[in-house]
Amino acid sequence: MAAEFARRLAPLGLTPAHVGILRVIATQPGLSQQALAERIGAVPSRVVKLLDELEDRGLVERRRSETDRRHHELHLAPAAAGRLAEVRELVADHDRAMVKGLTAAERTTLVELLGKVTAAQGIAPLGHPSYRDRGRPS
Repeated sequence: MAAEFARRLAPLGLTPAHVGILRVIATQPGLSQQALAERIGAVPSRVVKLLDELEDRGLVERRRSETDRRHHELHLAPAAAGRLAEVRELVADHDRAMVKGLTAAERTTLVELLGKVTAAQGIAPLGHPSYRDRGRPS
């Protein structure tokens, strides 16, 4: 499922890790890089690399904090709105394809069971294996 999602994202020039970061920044603008790393359960150096890539694509802006000049706040760049709309459409198509053949009740059960599995594995709610350092095993 993850590989298929990554394949679908490739034409947009994004990875699942990029999309996750964009989603968090969209819902919580102004986070620091450190807070973002903690929120998604990622190594800070990995987050910096992903943010650099998103900034190079014109999707994320780092702004000097008004309250603490030592920190940068993360915000979506204007170009991100259109890209996120494309991603939302892609996610909806992907989700429908992945659960094709399941009833509504079965989909609900699947989501509940996957939530238990991720909790038991210690995966942060916003975490994803692609946030880990690429040099380490996932």
